[in-house]
Amino acid sequence: MAKSKVDIDLLREIADLEGTPKGAYNIRKNGKLDSRASTANIEIVSKEDKSGIDIHIKDGTVRQSVHIPVIITETGLDELVYNDFFIGKDCDVVIVAGCGIHNDGSDKSQHDGVHTFYVGENSKVQYVEKHYGEGEGTGERIMNPQTVVYLEKGASIQLDTTQIRGVDSTKRYTKVVVKEGGEAVINEKLLTHDRQHATSEMDIILAGADSKGRVISRSVAQDTSEQVFYPRMIGDAAGFGHVQCDSILMGQAKIQSIPAITANHPDAQLIHEAAIGRIAGDQILKLMTLGLTEEEAEEEILHGFLR
Repeated sequence: MAKSKVDIDLLREIADLEGTPKGAYNIRKNGKLDSRASTANIEIVSKEDKSGIDIHIKDGTVRQSVHIPVIITETGLDELVYNDFFIGKDCDVVIVAGCGIHNDGSDKSQHDGVHTFYVGENSKVQYVEKHYGEGEGTGERIMNPQTVVYLEKGASIQLDTTQIRGVDSTKRYTKVVVKEGGEAVINEKLLTHDRQHATSEMDIILAGADSKGRVISRSVAQDTSEQVFYPRMIGDAAGFGHVQCDSILMGQAKIQSIPAITANHPDAQLIHEAAIGRIAGDQILKLMTLGLTEEEAEEEILHGFLR
């Protein structure tokens, strides 16, 4: 188990960990396995043909969790990791991932992760992923996550993805295929500052009757940072899809939000909404009357918006 103060702080930021996780876990540090534990129902094994792990969850596994955080504390490290999740039928599990980079050097540190989920019939999955960067160096902190999900009949997944701060560049891609009676909910929260850049693409494919998909994206762009969103909801069957993107602009930042809905079935019902704007002045004034400074009022509003 990682022991240094930097390690402990990173794990707390990205996975809310204090000490050894309960249940199954795999902690990766600087491109190598740091520590691992499997359980009777959840097995984690290293891939033999490439970097990454396979997580096998048995049918009927409920009220159990898996933690698979990644931390990088070396400057100049560049890695690509493949993690595959094989989740049986009738499961109800929580998977906590995330990546934290501490870069005190002048070379970039980069983590690219490809996560693929195969979710069995009537199973329920919550996937929590946080990204965070810190360090006094001039080297960039780069993270490029790719998440692909295949939901079988009646299965559901809730993807809670958060980029906290400190990530200089990120290109995110998410794809979910929802079969009959399945449901996908994506909650994305993103904060950029300084000269950072973030791109997020999503494809939610409603492939079966009575399938449902929902995307809720909330973002804040500060200073001169830039963000681009491409959420796409595709109705190939009689299902319901909703895309909502809300963004706050601060400083000289720029945001593009380009939601798209495509109906390939006459009974597909799809909705998209997008809003970009600054913090309303009356919100700040109201909080200032309660004794907060202007800066404190802004922070309180942003905290509530990204909660």
